[in-house]
Amino acid sequence: MYRTYTRLFWLAALLWAVPALAQHTPQFAVEAGILLSPGTTPFWLRANQFGAVPLKSPLLRLSASVYSPYKLPDSSGHRPRADWAYGAQVVANTGMANQVLLVEGYVKGRIGAFEVVAGRQKVFIGLADTLLTSGSYSWSGNALPIPKIQIGLPVFTAVPFTKSVISVMGAFVHGWLDAPGRLSQGNLLHQLYAFGRLGKPMWPVRFYGGLTHQAVWAGFTDPKLMGGFAFYTTVDGTMPSGLKYFPYVVTGMKPRFANYNQFSSFDENRVGNHLGSIEFAADATISRINVFAYRQFVYDDGSLFYGTNLADGLYGLRLKNLRPAQNRHFYLRQLILEHLYTVSQGGDFFVLEEDLKRGRDDYFNNGQFIDGWTYRGQTIGTPFITAQGEAQRQWPTRVGVVNNRVSLWHLGLSGVLLGKYDLTARLSASRNLGTYVAPFETTPGQFSGLLTATAPMPWLGGCTLGASVGLDVGNLLPPTVGTYVSVRKTGFLGR
Repeated sequence: MYRTYTRLFWLAALLWAVPALAQHTPQFAVEAGILLSPGTTPFWLRANQFGAVPLKSPLLRLSASVYSPYKLPDSSGHRPRADWAYGAQVVANTGMANQVLLVEGYVKGRIGAFEVVAGRQKVFIGLADTLLTSGSYSWSGNALPIPKIQIGLPVFTAVPFTKSVISVMGAFVHGWLDAPGRLSQGNLLHQLYAFGRLGKPMWPVRFYGGLTHQAVWAGFTDPKLMGGFAFYTTVDGTMPSGLKYFPYVVTGMKPRFANYNQFSSFDENRVGNHLGSIEFAADATISRINVFAYRQFVYDDGSLFYGTNLADGLYGLRLKNLRPAQNRHFYLRQLILEHLYTVSQGGDFFVLEEDLKRGRDDYFNNGQFIDGWTYRGQTIGTPFITAQGEAQRQWPTRVGVVNNRVSLWHLGLSGVLLGKYDLTARLSASRNLGTYVAPFETTPGQFSGLLTATAPMPWLGGCTLGASVGLDVGNLLPPTVGTYVSVRKTGFLGR
């Protein structure tokens, strides 16, 4: 039945794309690059790249994309009430890793402020900086985009009768997590995120709050792959599937089954693997500096409800320079400092009684959906929770993620040199404890850094030259250094 729904979904998406292609002048971007690294790709050359850069370093990377955004307002400020847009990106990696990826492929339409999206689309979700961040906790842009259908408000939209003092944004999402290589097959994704803003856009101070909720549900796992856990996590490897269970997935409420013998003890508590964040932020403009502070609290079990993992989460501070950049040899555009802490997890204990505290949350791992919060071998949330296969071989291995107890400090910088050379830096240092289930014998430290420079090349048809150097030093990831040099061209098709 789900295969039939999937085919109907892609057929609808194709029919939706036809009028969009006819109505818009598409833009394009092509990029060719060489990545040189001895075996493993440096962390910051692959992390938060929407799954487009593999763990094993490719030698040659080719990327081609075509997209058309919504129409801009005309000279009178008018824009169509209804509009279409689309986008696609294909990436080919050759060398130690040979693959062709459809990183993006979507069509979308809007009526007024509401939008419907179908396909794969690059999305960053959460109250955090989007340019230099270490990654939003639950959805960072680290993994390949998941095929989905989404309806919502893509940008902050004023609530009627509030005179733009209160604005909201968010989306309701249904997706398909099934992919080659997953041990658990036929899994579905439910996602809901909603954020509010208090304050008009031109006010000097604004406040934000909201939440994200993700749930993986349905599907089947071979009981042999689950070992001794299979007898109480599933019934013959199956998880509840079907629309009658969907309300319990959306609400997270304890289900009411007519026959509990058909379901495991996991299903009797919750249908699916639920995780997400509760987030708060504020930004203020002070003397031509925009200050943005944010905090993401995390949940993966009951610890946040009982208040035992309040220390865990993402803390961030971003400073954005609003002063003009003219006649400056170096212009610091933006600075960000973040602290990610996931060590607590409610403590090293877990009890089922409702009146006792929870702990041992085991972020991004799950006993039923044994791939965990990963897609195609990469974490969907913050990349500093380490997926299987990324850590050095001497550390304990697990299906899903092998390291989710992390204390990270991250610094990001962005600037312009001599008015035309864009420079960015990402510098990240962490302590890593593994997991409560399979702890590391020591506490390996890790430093990962990246320096990137881009320069225009008007003599080459308006192309842009980019060069990056990535470095990993420490005991968690394989030590490595690598460079990536690319040439990128953008423009409009037909011009």
